[in-house]
Amino acid sequence: MRRIVVLSTGGTIATRRDAHGTRLAADPADALLERLPWPPPPGVAVEARDVFCLGSYLLTPADMYGVAAAVREALADDGVSGVVVTHGTDSLEETAYLVDLFHGDPRPVVFTGAMRPADAPDSDGPRNLADAIAVADAAVARDLGVLVCFDGQVYPARGTRKAHTTAPAAFTAPDGGPLGRVGDGEVKISAVPVRSKPLDPGTFRPDATRVDIVACYPGCDVRALRAVADAGARGVVLEATGAGNANPEVAEEVARLTASGVVVALSTRVHAGPVAALYGNGGGADLLRAGAVPTGTLRPSQTRVLLIALLGAYGDPRRVRAELNNSLERTSQS
Repeated sequence: MRRIVVLSTGGTIATRRDAHGTRLAADPADALLERLPWPPPPGVAVEARDVFCLGSYLLTPADMYGVAAAVREALADDGVSGVVVTHGTDSLEETAYLVDLFHGDPRPVVFTGAMRPADAPDSDGPRNLADAIAVADAAVARDLGVLVCFDGQVYPARGTRKAHTTAPAAFTAPDGGPLGRVGDGEVKISAVPVRSKPLDPGTFRPDATRVDIVACYPGCDVRALRAVADAGARGVVLEATGAGNANPEVAEEVARLTASGVVVALSTRVHAGPVAALYGNGGGADLLRAGAVPTGTLRPSQTRVLLIALLGAYGDPRRVRAELNNSLERTSQS
């Protein structure tokens, strides 16, 4: 008998309306399994475990690391074939990527959730969970790292992000696309993600490693950059415009922060495409000369997770910048 462990963390898939119509995460893992639309695959036993029950907009990096620890604990049992994590969609992309950064086991770990609450007559949670269980049990899903299964699509953790606030097809991977599909219990994988070597989970220090995201926009100044540095940020992710552009004042501040030991990563607010050093006068070329590290197709939410992990693992800003470059080069789309 193959065993799949389902780890429940809350989110819309576990949410019900209270007397005022407000949605709150409430259902435990056992309740999620009771609503499966069909039995697990033949020969599969599913075990439910509760990690916590929260809307994912409430999670901290420490909470996300707690999910990673729960995954490792489940996989410490050699009799477990795979793990499914039910999670809120607001920060699913961060937690799934964090778990992937430390995941070196060939067994599948599959994140899923829902866009409609558990008490909705057309809730998408039960089918998403059934699909995720099928993926976690599939031999073709081994050695792919952490996956996201949503609305019949199977995505890699890296590069997948929420693209719609309310639609059931809420996730996309615009720079790589899905790895495969699942339907009626059948899993088809047509691509393999490129992954970096897993980090040591013992080095993750979320409470001691502050990393902030700062947006660039027409007319922005450097007050936000200075504020996060003054608050103790050891890393900053710039959410730049276009292919990675800001203005001369921001470029000068990036040079100052880099010289002081703050690691600055350069991402973009644009939905798809890589960061590129194309422009001067405060554009990407100037920001890279000032010391910012371009993040390729990795967007701010996941770049922040990566930077927290690397700062914990290596500490020294120069080493972190080098490892950030190496990690992004190894996982860039070919």
